[in-house]
This record gives sequence, structure tokens and C-alpha cells, in this order.
Amino acid sequence: MFGAFALSLAQLGDPRIQRVLGKSLLLTLALFVLLGVGVWWGVEAWAARSAWHDALAGAATVVALGLGFWFLFRAVAIAVVGLFADEVVAAVEARHYPAALASARPVAMHRAALMGLRSAARFLIVNLLLLPAYGVLLVTGVGTAALFFIVNGWLLGRDLADMVAARHMDDAAMRAWRRTNGARRFLLGLAATGLFVVPLLNILAPVLGAAMATHFFHRGRA
Repeated sequence: MFGAFALSLAQLGDPRIQRVLGKSLLLTLALFVLLGVGVWWGVEAWAARSAWHDALAGAATVVALGLGFWFLFRAVAIAVVGLFADEVVAAVEARHYPAALASARPVAMHRAALMGLRSAARFLIVNLLLLPAYGVLLVTGVGTAALFFIVNGWLLGRDLADMVAARHMDDAAMRAWRRTNGARRFLLGLAATGLFVVPLLNILAPVLGAAMATHFFHRGRA
């Protein structure tokens, strides 16, 4: 996994990777701007008769963006990069796995979008359901972080690996591949989850995760 991370990091200078990074960051930023505008407008309308409506709207917007970035960034980033993941995978295959690229079937935009949205939905639903457990485990000091890494490592490992496998396998073959590569996919997910919790590096995490998944998939098949 360290080798996959090093290769992925080294390819960040690839213009194709940089284009995806730029598009995904701009779209993610736009979604959070829309969230902020929506919260501002909603609070302004709700508190229009109050003398403090501007202050209330500003405070609510700051809180909503802070909580949204903390909790929603991973879901939004994966959903967004899911739209462009095929470009990242193709760039990595072109440099390191040209034979695989020659036989790959590009993932249609609507399918990529659906995979990204499903990933985001799974993240939100599972983590919302686990909020009580996260709260209870806070008293252990490390339990909350351990559960977060285990659960999201499992979720993210599946999602990132599927973004690559979809280019090379039909649905039946993907199901069989998942059954025989569960442990390795979990390790991939743990590594990607770790990227998401490191400040600044988390901005690159979706693109790095897609690139790492490409190495993971092809090295595993080899």
C-alpha cells in the first residue's frame, strides 16, 4: 500500500490528474457555497422580523459550513470525484498499466455519477446510524476513532476499488472479485480514510484514493 501511495503521489504532477483535481475541487467548493447561501437565505427568511436577523444568518452559516465540512466533506468529495474517477484511473493505467488500458471499457458518466452518489449515501447513512456508538465510545479515548476507521475503511475500500473494477469486469465478475479480495480492499479503505483525516492532505484524498485503487486493482490481478 505504501508503494501505491508513493506512485500516486508522484503522479500528481500529471496534467490529466491536475485537471481532475481542479474540476473536483471547484465542484466541491461550489456545493458548499450553495449550502452556505441556502442556510443564509433560510435563516434570513425565518428571522426577518428580528433586529438581529443578519447576525443570526451569519452565525448559522458559519456553524453550518463548519459542521458540513467536518461531516460532509468526505461524502461530497467522493460523490464529486466519482464523476471524474475514470479520468484518474485512465491516466494511471496509461503510465503504469498500458496493456490494461488497451482492454478497458470507460465507465459512462451516468454510471460514474450513480456510483459516486451511492458511495456518499452509504457514508451518510452508516455514519448517522453509528453516531450513538461514536458518542458512547468517546469515554474510551480511542474507541470512536477506531470504529470510524473500521467502518469507513470498509465503505471506502469497496467504493474506490469498484471505480477501477467497473472498467475491466462485468457485474458478476465484480461480485466474485469482491468476495476474494475483501481483506485487501479493507486495507485500501483504511489507507484512504487516513488521508481524509490529515489536514491539507484530505483535499487531495479523493484523487489520491482513486489512483491508489488503480494500483491496488492491477497489482492484485497480476
